Amino acid sequence: MTLPTLWFVLVAVLWTGFFVLDGFDLGVGMVHRLVGRDEAGRRAVVKTISPLWDGNEVWLVVAVAAMFAAFPVWYATAFSSLYLVIVLLLAALIVRGVSIEYRTKRESHRWRRIWGLLLTIGSTLVPLLAGVALGNLLNGVPISGSQEFTGGVLDLLNPYAVVFGLVLSALCILHGTAFLALRAPGDVGARAAATARRIAPLAVFGLLVLVVWTHVIAGKGVLPNLLQVVAVLAVVGAWWLLHEHADGAAFAATGVAIGTTVLSLFADLYPRLMVSSTNPAFDLTVRGSAASSYSLRLITIVTVVFLPLVLVYQGWSFHVFRERVRADGSAAPQPGSAIPSQAAAPAVPVPRPPG
Repeated sequence: MTLPTLWFVLVAVLWTGFFVLDGFDLGVGMVHRLVGRDEAGRRAVVKTISPLWDGNEVWLVVAVAAMFAAFPVWYATAFSSLYLVIVLLLAALIVRGVSIEYRTKRESHRWRRIWGLLLTIGSTLVPLLAGVALGNLLNGVPISGSQEFTGGVLDLLNPYAVVFGLVLSALCILHGTAFLALRAPGDVGARAAATARRIAPLAVFGLLVLVVWTHVIAGKGVLPNLLQVVAVLAVVGAWWLLHEHADGAAFAATGVAIGTTVLSLFADLYPRLMVSSTNPAFDLTVRGSAASSYSLRLITIVTVVFLPLVLVYQGWSFHVFRERVRADGSAAPQPGSAIPSQAAAPAVPVPRPPG
């Protein structure tokens, strides 16, 4: 495997990591007003992701940085072509993050309602816009021989890209509700599981359409590849596991589904990085758009040193915040831990002996 191919695989894995890890955060944000029907329920729902969302979002930053470092031509062409989509995506990410942190800063119903609505809107737009951006890489946008975008906004809103964004959004909702079924308390978790069971058939249908359409657009026939088969089977498996109340396994299955869906797009895209709808000769390729060999070797060394540290830290974060959240928004105690039933008795002074 050459270094350009290795870095294409790494970029695909980083984008996949973003959707798998931040996907359930986005799904929780989308449904938090539906699943948490009162302020206590919504507070508990948001509490499940508040320690994790910013760390999960880092994967998007790293994926974009990897594109910039390993494939500067791809980065420049893609971000200039998808400029409006990228700006809206950044705005949605900012609104989502600020909403999570600000919604409980004031004890005002109107304040919480506004920030809750913004959390729903921001969380909905992120997977939709990111899906549109990724879908356009394979479907193609007007690119000239000098790697310049020659189209308009309507060229980006083609049916395949929009469907890709909608399917990713549905998978994020399924992923998020499965996470809430695992982590949220009592009735909130039960409503999340019921929502996941209702959205699962829609996700299966949408994914079936998407995987066939993706393979046809890539010029590889109608039959899906292995990754796409795994994605569909994972969604079906999650649906069945939710009915069996196997919440942990269902959450793992939804993660596999969303991850293999993103990976399958990159698998069908290779060896191209971005398709030109103007002329196939203007397609950006892995070999033709890669950075110099020296740059690739250098960033490979840096990645080998620091990526394991990031993975260890991420795993430690999930371990620390692994307990189910209580109805009041606090973390439930670990099994076997002592739970004090009353406040500690005040110390009784011991009289000193005379002299």
